Amino acid sequence: MSAILSLKGVVAGYGGGDVLQGVDLELEENSVACIVGPNGAGKSTVLRSISGLLDPRLGAIALDGQRINGRAPAEILAMGISQVPQSNGLFPNLTVKDNVLMGAYIRRRDKAFLHRRYDELAEFFEVLAERGQEKAGNLSGGQRRMVEFARSLMMEPKVVLLDEPSLGLDPKALRMVHESVKRMVERGRSIVLVEQNVRFGLKLADHGIVMESGRVLLDGKAQDVLKNPEMAALYFGGTVKEQLPQVPAVPA
Repeated sequence: MSAILSLKGVVAGYGGGDVLQGVDLELEENSVACIVGPNGAGKSTVLRSISGLLDPRLGAIALDGQRINGRAPAEILAMGISQVPQSNGLFPNLTVKDNVLMGAYIRRRDKAFLHRRYDELAEFFEVLAERGQEKAGNLSGGQRRMVEFARSLMMEPKVVLLDEPSLGLDPKALRMVHESVKRMVERGRSIVLVEQNVRFGLKLADHGIVMESGRVLLDGKAQDVLKNPEMAALYFGGTVKEQLPQVPAVPA
């Protein structure tokens, strides 16, 4: 498979200095890449750099071979990259439908497109069909995450960035997230996933990336990364089998 998204030598940060210290990574087409690592490793900064919320100081980010860093977030969205925020990304007093339509705000005047995409997504996410006119604040955590996923798909992106999608979810909702990510890939999306729940994220992914102090420490097949003894020694103080958190069984 070919890389649909690539980062080469990316250095980026905030007012206090650089968080990313020369990050290289690739996302293959129709696959899931999971980035893990301790707090402060730079995982979310990678996503912000890709989506244009943060402009790297050095390096290059490319989508389908076309450089995207330096472009505005709305332009990057139009080119085919969307992002699901870590948590609390919905407007609780707006309806489910209105929240989802916000994902195509840059095409808000194209009513035919908006209604077509919403109807297509309602076939994919049951909560849109069943509770579209209810306020988003009335939904469960798992249902809210499904609405966030749907919103991210409104512009028919090539790449979806997921920031901690398992955060705060119960076992049932975790299974919903797992199934939805797999179905997105089946329908042609490529996913970059940032996760604190290491076992959940790497079991879901094809490709695993471990970051520490703004650098890529390990990079390879997700299951190889999960089993790597260096993972356990660096982050869990023992063997992977002994120390990694357990998560509920997910669909095959």
